[in-house]
Amino acid sequence: MEKTCSKKVFFLSLILLGIMWIIYRIVFKIPLGWNLTIYPHLWGNYLYITADLSNQCAKNLTEQNITPIKDTKHFLVSAYKDHRIDGTIRIISIYRRDDVRRLYCIIGCAQHGYLVTAADVDIHRDHFGFPYHTTDLLCKTEPKCDAANVTISNSPYTTDIPDMIFLPIRNRERNEHNFKYNFTVCISNLFGTYNNVLQFVQTIEVYKLLGIQKVVIYNTSCGPDLDKVLHYYREEGTLEIHQWPIDQFLNPSKGWNFEEHKGDLHYYGQLTTLNDCIYRNMYRSKYLLLNDIDEIIMPYKHATLELLLEDLQRQNPTVGVFLIENHIFPKTIFDDMGRFNLTQWKNVPGINILIHIYREPDRKNVFNPTKMIINPRQVVQTSVHSVLKNYGDTLRVPPNVCRIIHVRVPLQGSLTKEQLIVDTKLWEYQKDLVQNIDSVLNKSGI
Repeated sequence: MEKTCSKKVFFLSLILLGIMWIIYRIVFKIPLGWNLTIYPHLWGNYLYITADLSNQCAKNLTEQNITPIKDTKHFLVSAYKDHRIDGTIRIISIYRRDDVRRLYCIIGCAQHGYLVTAADVDIHRDHFGFPYHTTDLLCKTEPKCDAANVTISNSPYTTDIPDMIFLPIRNRERNEHNFKYNFTVCISNLFGTYNNVLQFVQTIEVYKLLGIQKVVIYNTSCGPDLDKVLHYYREEGTLEIHQWPIDQFLNPSKGWNFEEHKGDLHYYGQLTTLNDCIYRNMYRSKYLLLNDIDEIIMPYKHATLELLLEDLQRQNPTVGVFLIENHIFPKTIFDDMGRFNLTQWKNVPGINILIHIYREPDRKNVFNPTKMIINPRQVVQTSVHSVLKNYGDTLRVPPNVCRIIHVRVPLQGSLTKEQLIVDTKLWEYQKDLVQNIDSVLNKSGI
Protein backbone atom coordinates (compact mmCIF):
# COMPACT_ATOMS: atom_id res chain seq x y z
CA MET A 1 0.00 0.00 0.00
CA GLU A 2 2.81 2.40 0.91
CA LYS A 3 4.67 1.56 -2.34
CA THR A 4 1.52 2.30 -4.39
CA CYS A 5 1.11 5.70 -2.69
CA SER A 6 4.76 6.49 -3.29
CA LYS A 7 4.41 5.74 -7.01
CA LYS A 8 1.28 7.92 -7.24
CA VAL A 9 3.06 10.81 -5.52
CA PHE A 10 6.05 10.39 -7.81
CA PHE A 11 3.98 10.43 -11.01
CA LEU A 12 1.82 13.33 -9.78
CA SER A 13 5.01 15.26 -9.02
CA LEU A 14 6.29 14.63 -12.55
CA ILE A 15 2.99 15.78 -14.03
CA LEU A 16 3.00 18.89 -11.84
CA LEU A 17 6.58 19.72 -12.83
CA GLY A 18 5.69 19.27 -16.49
CA ILE A 19 2.72 21.61 -16.20
CA MET A 20 4.85 24.20 -14.38
CA TRP A 21 7.52 23.91 -17.08
CA ILE A 22 4.95 24.50 -19.86
CA ILE A 23 3.52 27.50 -17.98
CA TYR A 24 7.07 28.85 -17.55
CA ARG A 25 7.71 28.59 -21.30
CA ILE A 26 4.40 30.26 -22.14
CA VAL A 27 4.85 33.12 -19.65
CA PHE A 28 8.38 33.86 -20.87
CA LYS A 29 7.45 33.26 -24.52
CA ILE A 30 9.90 30.41 -25.01
CA PRO A 31 8.97 28.22 -28.01
CA LEU A 32 8.05 24.72 -26.86
CA GLY A 33 10.35 23.18 -29.48
CA TRP A 34 13.46 24.57 -27.80
CA ASN A 35 15.74 22.35 -25.82
CA LEU A 36 16.35 24.84 -23.00
CA THR A 37 18.07 23.97 -19.76
CA ILE A 38 19.20 26.70 -17.37
CA TYR A 39 22.03 26.11 -14.93
CA PRO A 40 22.52 29.00 -12.47
CA HIS A 41 25.99 29.40 -10.93
CA LEU A 42 27.91 32.01 -9.00
CA TRP A 43 31.20 33.11 -10.54
CA GLY A 44 33.01 35.49 -8.24
CA ASN A 45 30.69 38.48 -7.90
CA TYR A 46 28.75 37.56 -11.04
CA LEU A 47 25.75 35.37 -11.70
CA TYR A 48 25.81 33.45 -14.96
CA ILE A 49 23.64 30.83 -16.58
CA THR A 50 24.27 28.33 -19.33
CA ALA A 51 21.46 27.94 -21.83
CA ASP A 52 21.65 24.73 -23.86
CA LEU A 53 20.32 25.88 -27.22
CA SER A 54 22.22 23.36 -29.31
CA ASN A 55 19.51 23.31 -31.96
CA GLN A 56 19.72 27.07 -32.44
CA CYS A 57 22.39 29.28 -33.99
CA ALA A 58 23.20 32.98 -34.05
CA LYS A 59 21.51 33.57 -37.37
CA ASN A 60 21.74 37.35 -36.98
CA LEU A 61 25.53 37.58 -37.16
CA THR A 62 26.54 41.09 -38.21
CA GLU A 63 29.63 42.46 -39.91
CA GLN A 64 28.50 46.04 -39.27
CA ASN A 65 30.90 48.17 -37.22
CA ILE A 66 28.23 49.96 -35.15
CA THR A 67 25.38 48.02 -33.52
CA PRO A 68 22.99 49.58 -30.95
CA ILE A 69 22.44 47.63 -27.73
CA LYS A 70 18.70 47.16 -27.37
CA ASP A 71 16.97 49.31 -24.71
CA THR A 72 20.16 51.21 -23.88
CA LYS A 73 22.07 54.24 -25.18
CA HIS A 74 25.19 52.14 -25.89
CA PHE A 75 26.68 50.68 -29.08
CA LEU A 76 28.72 47.59 -29.88
CA VAL A 77 31.63 47.88 -32.31
CA SER A 78 33.61 44.62 -32.38
CA ALA A 79 34.54 41.60 -30.26
CA TYR A 80 37.90 39.92 -29.75
CA LYS A 81 39.23 37.04 -27.70
CA ASP A 82 41.97 38.38 -25.42
CA HIS A 83 44.37 35.50 -24.83
CA ARG A 84 46.41 37.63 -22.42
CA ILE A 85 43.62 37.49 -19.82
CA ASP A 86 42.58 33.83 -20.00
CA GLY A 87 40.57 34.15 -23.20
CA THR A 88 38.17 36.78 -21.87
CA ILE A 89 36.06 38.29 -24.65
CA ARG A 90 36.76 42.01 -25.07
CA ILE A 91 33.93 43.93 -26.76
CA ILE A 92 34.96 47.37 -27.95
CA SER A 93 31.96 49.64 -27.52
CA ILE A 94 30.73 53.23 -27.40
CA TYR A 95 29.23 53.90 -23.98
CA ARG A 96 26.98 56.72 -22.78
CA ARG A 97 28.30 57.81 -19.39
CA ASP A 98 24.91 58.72 -17.89
CA ASP A 99 23.31 55.36 -18.80
CA VAL A 100 24.81 53.31 -15.98
CA ARG A 101 23.31 49.83 -15.62
CA ARG A 102 24.32 46.21 -15.29
CA LEU A 103 24.96 44.62 -18.68
CA TYR A 104 25.21 40.93 -19.54
CA CYS A 105 27.21 39.05 -22.15
CA ILE A 106 25.44 36.37 -24.17
CA ILE A 107 28.18 34.24 -25.67
CA GLY A 108 27.46 31.79 -28.46
CA CYS A 109 29.47 28.63 -27.81
CA ALA A 110 30.33 26.53 -30.85
CA GLN A 111 29.18 23.26 -29.25
CA HIS A 112 27.25 24.16 -26.09
CA GLY A 113 24.60 26.75 -26.89
CA TYR A 114 24.90 30.07 -25.05
CA LEU A 115 26.72 31.20 -21.95
CA VAL A 116 25.37 34.26 -20.12
CA THR A 117 27.66 36.21 -17.81
CA ALA A 118 27.72 39.65 -16.24
CA ALA A 119 29.81 42.13 -18.25
CA ASP A 120 32.70 43.95 -16.62
CA VAL A 121 32.58 47.57 -17.84
CA ASP A 122 36.07 49.04 -18.35
CA ILE A 123 35.71 52.70 -19.36
CA HIS A 124 38.68 54.30 -21.13
CA ARG A 125 39.80 57.29 -19.11
CA ASP A 126 40.31 59.61 -22.11
CA HIS A 127 36.98 60.97 -23.30
CA PHE A 128 37.78 64.73 -23.38
CA GLY A 129 34.48 65.61 -21.72
CA PHE A 130 32.12 64.11 -24.32
CA PRO A 131 29.03 62.20 -23.13
CA TYR A 132 29.93 59.10 -25.19
CA HIS A 133 33.30 57.43 -24.94
CA THR A 134 35.18 54.26 -25.78
CA THR A 135 34.61 51.39 -23.36
CA ASP A 136 35.61 47.74 -23.16
CA LEU A 137 32.92 45.28 -22.10
CA LEU A 138 34.73 42.21 -20.74
CA CYS A 139 32.97 38.85 -20.88
CA LYS A 140 34.41 35.92 -18.96
CA THR A 141 34.02 32.44 -20.39
CA GLU A 142 34.54 28.92 -19.15
CA PRO A 143 36.66 26.17 -20.78
CA LYS A 144 33.77 24.15 -22.22
CA CYS A 145 32.53 27.17 -24.18
CA ASP A 146 34.31 27.55 -27.51
CA ALA A 147 33.20 31.18 -27.88
CA ALA A 148 32.27 32.01 -31.48
CA ASN A 149 29.98 35.05 -31.23
CA VAL A 150 28.66 37.42 -28.60
CA THR A 151 26.12 40.12 -27.88
CA ILE A 152 25.10 42.30 -24.93
CA SER A 153 21.77 42.44 -23.10
CA ASN A 154 20.48 44.48 -20.15
CA SER A 155 18.98 41.33 -18.61
CA PRO A 156 20.48 37.89 -17.89
CA TYR A 157 17.09 36.21 -18.41
CA THR A 158 16.41 37.34 -21.96
CA THR A 159 14.21 34.95 -23.93
CA ASP A 160 14.71 36.33 -27.45
CA ILE A 161 18.28 35.12 -27.99
CA PRO A 162 17.69 33.78 -31.54
CA ASP A 163 16.43 37.23 -32.60
CA MET A 164 19.37 39.21 -31.16
CA ILE A 165 22.21 40.68 -33.23
CA PHE A 166 25.53 38.93 -32.53
CA LEU A 167 29.11 40.01 -33.25
CA PRO A 168 31.65 37.47 -34.52
CA ILE A 169 34.48 36.94 -32.05
CA ARG A 170 37.82 37.59 -33.78
CA ASN A 171 41.33 36.53 -32.73
CA ARG A 172 40.06 33.14 -31.62
CA GLU A 173 43.46 31.65 -32.45
CA ARG A 174 46.60 33.09 -30.92
CA ASN A 175 49.55 33.76 -33.24
CA GLU A 176 52.76 35.27 -31.92
CA HIS A 177 54.87 34.48 -34.99
CA ASN A 178 54.67 34.41 -38.79
CA PHE A 179 52.64 37.59 -39.15
CA LYS A 180 51.02 38.37 -42.47
CA TYR A 181 52.43 41.92 -42.36
CA ASN A 182 55.43 43.50 -40.68
CA PHE A 183 54.03 47.04 -40.68
CA THR A 184 50.45 48.29 -40.85
CA VAL A 185 49.23 51.89 -40.59
CA CYS A 186 45.98 52.60 -38.73
CA ILE A 187 44.26 55.75 -40.00
CA SER A 188 41.48 56.47 -37.54
CA ASN A 189 38.88 58.42 -39.57
CA LEU A 190 38.02 60.02 -42.87
CA PHE A 191 35.09 62.43 -42.60
CA GLY A 192 33.67 65.69 -43.91
CA THR A 193 33.94 64.65 -47.59
CA TYR A 194 37.75 64.63 -47.25
CA ASN A 195 39.23 65.04 -50.75
CA ASN A 196 42.94 65.80 -50.19
CA VAL A 197 43.97 63.45 -52.99
CA LEU A 198 47.55 64.52 -53.70
CA GLN A 199 48.72 64.44 -50.08
CA PHE A 200 46.93 61.13 -49.54
CA VAL A 201 48.64 59.45 -52.51
CA GLN A 202 52.03 60.97 -51.68
CA THR A 203 51.76 59.76 -48.08
CA ILE A 204 50.78 56.21 -49.03
CA GLU A 205 53.56 55.97 -51.61
CA VAL A 206 56.16 57.26 -49.13
CA TYR A 207 54.98 54.65 -46.64
CA LYS A 208 55.26 51.88 -49.21
CA LEU A 209 58.88 52.87 -49.85
CA LEU A 210 59.47 52.76 -46.09
CA GLY A 211 58.16 49.19 -45.89
CA ILE A 212 54.47 49.56 -45.03
CA GLN A 213 52.45 46.63 -46.40
CA LYS A 214 48.91 47.49 -45.31
CA VAL A 215 46.94 50.64 -44.49
CA VAL A 216 43.66 50.40 -42.54
CA ILE A 217 41.17 53.26 -42.81
CA TYR A 218 37.81 53.91 -41.15
CA ASN A 219 35.70 55.89 -43.61
CA THR A 220 32.71 58.03 -42.67
CA SER A 221 32.78 60.14 -45.83
CA CYS A 222 35.22 61.30 -48.50
CA GLY A 223 35.19 63.32 -51.70
CA PRO A 224 34.57 61.84 -55.17
CA ASP A 225 38.21 62.03 -56.30
CA LEU A 226 39.55 60.41 -53.15
CA ASP A 227 36.92 57.71 -53.48
CA LYS A 228 38.53 56.71 -56.79
CA VAL A 229 41.93 56.53 -55.09
CA LEU A 230 40.56 54.44 -52.23
CA HIS A 231 39.05 52.03 -54.75
CA TYR A 232 42.40 51.73 -56.56
CA TYR A 233 44.40 51.03 -53.39
CA ARG A 234 41.82 48.53 -52.17
CA GLU A 235 41.96 46.63 -55.47
CA GLU A 236 45.75 46.78 -55.37
CA GLY A 237 45.71 45.21 -51.91
CA THR A 238 47.38 48.07 -50.02
CA LEU A 239 44.25 49.43 -48.40
CA GLU A 240 41.66 47.90 -46.07
CA ILE A 241 38.56 50.07 -45.68
CA HIS A 242 36.05 49.77 -42.85
CA GLN A 243 32.87 51.78 -43.23
CA TRP A 244 32.29 53.93 -40.15
CA PRO A 245 28.79 55.53 -40.37
CA ILE A 246 28.99 57.06 -36.91
CA ASP A 247 27.01 60.10 -38.08
CA GLN A 248 23.98 57.87 -38.63
CA PHE A 249 23.85 57.03 -34.91
CA LEU A 250 25.32 60.03 -33.07
CA ASN A 251 26.27 63.66 -33.56
CA PRO A 252 30.05 63.24 -33.77
CA SER A 253 32.32 66.16 -32.95
CA LYS A 254 34.62 67.64 -35.58
CA GLY A 255 37.18 68.43 -32.89
CA TRP A 256 38.74 67.01 -29.76
CA ASN A 257 37.52 69.45 -27.09
CA PHE A 258 33.92 69.18 -25.89
CA GLU A 259 33.70 72.73 -24.55
CA GLU A 260 34.83 74.14 -27.90
CA HIS A 261 33.47 71.69 -30.47
CA LYS A 262 30.41 70.13 -28.75
CA GLY A 263 28.80 66.95 -30.07
CA ASP A 264 28.28 63.44 -28.66
CA LEU A 265 31.63 61.80 -29.33
CA HIS A 266 35.25 62.89 -29.70
CA TYR A 267 36.43 63.48 -33.27
CA TYR A 268 34.09 61.07 -35.11
CA GLY A 269 34.97 58.25 -32.72
CA GLN A 270 38.72 58.41 -33.31
CA LEU A 271 39.56 56.66 -30.04
CA THR A 272 37.17 53.81 -30.77
CA THR A 273 38.53 53.15 -34.25
CA LEU A 274 42.15 53.26 -33.07
CA ASN A 275 41.44 50.66 -30.40
CA ASP A 276 39.52 48.50 -32.87
CA CYS A 277 42.42 48.68 -35.32
CA ILE A 278 44.83 47.44 -32.66
CA TYR A 279 42.78 44.35 -31.86
CA ARG A 280 41.80 43.72 -35.49
CA ASN A 281 45.49 43.54 -36.42
CA MET A 282 46.86 42.04 -33.22
CA TYR A 283 47.84 38.73 -34.82
CA ARG A 284 48.13 39.95 -38.41
CA SER A 285 50.85 42.59 -38.11
CA LYS A 286 54.12 42.66 -36.20
CA TYR A 287 53.94 46.43 -35.70
CA LEU A 288 51.26 49.10 -36.07
CA LEU A 289 51.67 52.80 -36.76
CA LEU A 290 48.92 54.92 -35.18
CA ASN A 291 48.76 58.31 -36.88
CA ASP A 292 46.61 60.62 -39.02
CA ILE A 293 46.54 60.67 -42.81
CA ASP A 294 48.40 64.02 -42.98
CA GLU A 295 51.34 62.61 -40.96
CA ILE A 296 54.28 60.45 -41.96
CA ILE A 297 56.34 58.65 -39.31
CA MET A 298 59.76 59.07 -40.93
CA PRO A 299 63.03 57.38 -39.88
CA TYR A 300 65.96 59.80 -40.22
CA LYS A 301 68.87 57.44 -39.62
CA HIS A 302 67.50 54.33 -41.33
CA ALA A 303 66.33 53.70 -44.87
CA THR A 304 63.24 51.75 -43.81
CA LEU A 305 60.97 51.24 -40.83
CA GLU A 306 62.15 47.66 -40.54
CA LEU A 307 65.77 48.75 -40.05
CA LEU A 308 64.63 51.39 -37.56
CA LEU A 309 62.66 48.91 -35.45
CA GLU A 310 65.39 46.31 -35.56
CA ASP A 311 67.73 48.84 -33.96
CA LEU A 312 65.20 50.19 -31.46
CA GLN A 313 64.05 46.74 -30.40
CA ARG A 314 67.56 45.38 -30.05
CA GLN A 315 68.50 48.27 -27.78
CA ASN A 316 65.18 48.18 -25.90
CA PRO A 317 63.89 44.59 -25.87
CA THR A 318 61.12 45.23 -23.30
CA VAL A 319 59.60 48.20 -25.15
CA GLY A 320 56.32 47.71 -27.00
CA VAL A 321 55.31 51.36 -27.47
CA PHE A 322 57.55 53.81 -29.35
CA LEU A 323 56.46 57.46 -29.11
CA ILE A 324 57.37 59.55 -32.17
CA GLU A 325 57.43 63.35 -31.88
CA ASN A 326 55.25 65.47 -34.14
CA HIS A 327 57.02 68.22 -36.12
CA ILE A 328 55.13 70.84 -38.14
CA PHE A 329 55.94 71.69 -41.78
CA PRO A 330 53.76 74.79 -42.45
CA LYS A 331 51.70 74.45 -45.60
CA THR A 332 51.90 78.24 -45.98
CA ILE A 333 55.68 78.22 -46.65
CA PHE A 334 56.98 76.93 -49.99
CA ASP A 335 60.23 75.78 -51.56
CA ASP A 336 61.63 78.72 -53.58
CA MET A 337 63.12 76.55 -56.30
CA GLY A 338 59.78 75.02 -57.33
CA ARG A 339 61.52 71.72 -57.85
CA PHE A 340 58.35 69.67 -57.40
CA ASN A 341 55.78 72.06 -58.80
CA LEU A 342 55.08 69.42 -61.41
CA THR A 343 52.69 70.15 -64.27
CA GLN A 344 50.88 66.82 -64.00
CA TRP A 345 49.91 67.55 -60.37
CA LYS A 346 48.54 71.08 -60.83
CA ASN A 347 44.91 69.98 -61.28
CA VAL A 348 44.99 67.26 -58.62
CA PRO A 349 43.08 68.38 -55.50
CA GLY A 350 45.09 68.47 -52.30
CA ILE A 351 48.40 69.56 -50.79
CA ASN A 352 51.76 68.81 -52.45
CA ILE A 353 53.87 67.88 -49.42
CA LEU A 354 57.10 67.83 -51.47
CA ILE A 355 57.12 71.64 -51.80
CA HIS A 356 56.87 72.19 -48.02
CA ILE A 357 60.40 71.63 -46.78
CA TYR A 358 60.52 74.14 -43.93
CA ARG A 359 60.10 72.79 -40.42
CA GLU A 360 59.18 74.72 -37.31
CA PRO A 361 61.91 74.65 -34.62
CA ASP A 362 61.33 73.16 -31.21
CA ARG A 363 60.07 75.58 -28.59
CA LYS A 364 61.52 75.61 -25.13
CA ASN A 365 59.09 74.45 -22.45
CA VAL A 366 56.64 73.17 -25.09
CA PHE A 367 56.07 69.41 -25.10
CA ASN A 368 55.74 68.09 -28.64
CA PRO A 369 52.75 65.73 -29.02
CA THR A 370 53.46 62.24 -30.24
CA LYS A 371 52.00 59.44 -32.33
CA MET A 372 53.08 55.84 -32.02
CA ILE A 373 54.62 52.71 -33.40
CA ILE A 374 53.41 49.81 -31.27
CA ASN A 375 53.60 46.09 -30.80
CA PRO A 376 49.82 45.49 -30.62
CA ARG A 377 50.21 42.40 -28.44
CA GLN A 378 51.57 44.64 -25.68
CA VAL A 379 48.78 47.24 -25.80
CA VAL A 380 45.46 46.99 -23.94
CA GLN A 381 43.96 50.45 -24.51
CA THR A 382 45.18 53.49 -26.41
CA SER A 383 44.48 57.18 -26.59
CA VAL A 384 45.57 59.42 -29.49
CA HIS A 385 49.04 60.46 -28.37
CA SER A 386 49.92 57.68 -25.91
CA VAL A 387 48.64 54.35 -24.69
CA LEU A 388 46.39 54.12 -21.64
CA LYS A 389 47.15 50.53 -20.61
CA ASN A 390 49.91 48.26 -21.80
CA TYR A 391 52.30 45.49 -20.94
CA GLY A 392 56.02 46.22 -21.20
CA ASP A 393 57.73 49.58 -21.49
CA THR A 394 57.39 52.81 -23.48
CA LEU A 395 60.18 54.72 -25.24
CA ARG A 396 60.15 58.30 -26.53
CA VAL A 397 62.29 58.08 -29.68
CA PRO A 398 64.74 60.99 -30.20
CA PRO A 399 63.63 63.17 -33.13
CA ASN A 400 67.00 62.89 -34.84
CA VAL A 401 66.28 59.14 -35.09
CA CYS A 402 62.62 59.33 -36.14
CA ARG A 403 60.08 62.16 -36.31
CA ILE A 404 56.67 62.86 -37.79
CA ILE A 405 56.51 64.98 -40.94
CA HIS A 406 53.24 66.83 -40.49
CA VAL A 407 52.27 69.27 -43.25
CA ARG A 408 49.50 71.49 -41.88
CA VAL A 409 48.66 75.06 -40.82
CA PRO A 410 51.56 76.54 -38.80
CA LEU A 411 51.65 76.58 -35.02
CA GLN A 412 54.35 79.27 -35.00
CA GLY A 413 52.85 81.47 -37.69
CA SER A 414 54.88 84.55 -36.76
CA LEU A 415 58.18 82.95 -37.79
CA THR A 416 59.80 84.00 -41.06
CA LYS A 417 61.15 81.47 -43.55
CA GLU A 418 64.68 82.23 -42.34
CA GLN A 419 63.72 81.21 -38.82
CA LEU A 420 62.48 77.79 -39.99
CA ILE A 421 64.63 74.70 -40.53
CA VAL A 422 65.16 73.32 -44.03
CA ASP A 423 64.29 69.61 -44.01
CA THR A 424 64.40 67.82 -47.37
CA LYS A 425 64.16 64.27 -46.04
CA LEU A 426 61.30 63.39 -48.41
CA TRP A 427 63.43 64.36 -51.40
CA GLU A 428 65.68 61.37 -50.76
CA TYR A 429 62.88 59.19 -52.19
CA GLN A 430 62.12 61.37 -55.22
CA LYS A 431 63.28 59.00 -57.97
CA ASP A 432 60.81 56.22 -57.18
CA LEU A 433 58.30 58.42 -55.40
CA VAL A 434 57.34 60.73 -58.28
CA GLN A 435 57.04 57.82 -60.71
CA ASN A 436 54.84 55.84 -58.28
CA ILE A 437 52.60 58.83 -57.54
CA ASP A 438 52.04 59.46 -61.25
CA SER A 439 51.19 55.82 -61.79
CA VAL A 440 48.54 55.80 -59.05
CA LEU A 441 46.95 59.04 -60.22
CA ASN A 442 46.75 57.77 -63.78
CA LYS A 443 45.37 54.37 -62.86
CA SER A 444 42.83 55.99 -60.52
CA GLY A 445 41.51 58.20 -63.30
CA ILE A 446 42.49 61.40 -61.51
